Amino acid sequence: MSVRSLALGLVAAAPLAAAAPHWGWYNQDYAKTITLTETVSACPSTSHSSSHSTSYSTSYSSSHSSSHSSTAGSATGTSATSVSSSASSATSAPATTTAATTSSNSNPSVTLTATAAGTSGMQDAAKAAGKIYMGTAVDYPGTGEGADPYYLAELANQHDFGGVTPANIMKWEFVEPEQGVFNFTGGDEFVALAKKNNQVIRCHNLNWYNQNPAWLTNTNWNKTGLLAALENHITQTITHFGDNCYAWDVVNEAFNDDGTYREDIWYNVTGTDYLFTAFRTAEAAVKANNLKVKLYYNDYNIEYPGNKSTSAQNLVKAIKAQGIQIDGVGLQSHFIVGETPSAASQIQNMNAFTALDVDVAVTELDIRTNTPATVAAQQQQVLDYASTVAACHNVTRCVGVTVWDFDDTYSWIPSTFAGQGWGDLFFQPNGSNTPLVRKAAYDGVLYGWQGVVPTLGTQ
Repeated sequence: MSVRSLALGLVAAAPLAAAAPHWGWYNQDYAKTITLTETVSACPSTSHSSSHSTSYSTSYSSSHSSSHSSTAGSATGTSATSVSSSASSATSAPATTTAATTSSNSNPSVTLTATAAGTSGMQDAAKAAGKIYMGTAVDYPGTGEGADPYYLAELANQHDFGGVTPANIMKWEFVEPEQGVFNFTGGDEFVALAKKNNQVIRCHNLNWYNQNPAWLTNTNWNKTGLLAALENHITQTITHFGDNCYAWDVVNEAFNDDGTYREDIWYNVTGTDYLFTAFRTAEAAVKANNLKVKLYYNDYNIEYPGNKSTSAQNLVKAIKAQGIQIDGVGLQSHFIVGETPSAASQIQNMNAFTALDVDVAVTELDIRTNTPATVAAQQQQVLDYASTVAACHNVTRCVGVTVWDFDDTYSWIPSTFAGQGWGDLFFQPNGSNTPLVRKAAYDGVLYGWQGVVPTLGTQ
């Protein structure tokens, strides 16, 4: 196995808006001219299953796909070009070796790892940019993540993560497995972990077409009965978790990609009434308990201008027209390397939402590619992460960015998109329960938090 230095060929572009703030900690911890570390494995990599070792259902909509055209630059090779960086430092030194395998994300034969080193990380950069959090989704408790000491150590790294989202445990099938019978045990464990790590929680979610219990999906409902069940679920759940939640995703994924309403149990029985009932009930629970919880609509493929984004904006307008509380819109951001919308496009889209007097947040960011990932794809992934984070940086009412887990070992991508993966910020060269390594994409986040999107170039 050999290790050598490889310049990424990135040239820092000018900030997207006004000059990026001056980071005192950046000057202390991080050199301005950097190169990426290339780690070359002497043996071919092998794929492993990434299925969660859990009894929880981890099914996820396979329609989290990005259909827009590529708006980022294309890779131009790996010439020895230095990077003029505005990125911050992170929390451990770059890796110098790779092992043969990591989950079902096949290891590249050449792995680009992050250059960031020092004590400052992604959360520090987010806070310096005036944001509330840099966050991650976590499938906890009862899963492989929860038993992996190296994963848990990085999760607890408050320099990197100031916010968390429960990937599954607060969804309806776990919280109300029988009608009127609530089980908050797993959710309470999640809250306890977040409190231990001093992290804010984006609670997820109160209404979705997926991961519902059998009693809900198998009942022959009329409108009155289904809306009553929805009201009770939302009231009991918000009341229980209270201000442990910074925000709730009240409704998740109500639209098809063409902007029409999704035909599911909710729409087929109640029409659009469930949407207004959900937010009205959530607002009532917040006020009844004197809470500060923010109420969000959350969806994918609304991260760039188009029919679906317009429909989501119209929903915000309609909810507000009825005098009902809605505080924000979550932009999931499940992207594909090379097809991630440009920072400018994402900024335009975020501004369209914030013009309606709501916050926005990037809520489920990952950027997948075909595996094993090529060097060109890894280079492009840095730019794509930078584009999305920089968009949030440059929109005042974008409150933070959450990645949909941070470790490829536990990613949902390979089991949902055959032949794809490598979408997260860290990987474990030797598999679960072994040390994590920051990928080059980590640097992309740090670029983004300074409002910078680098460009690929040659020397």
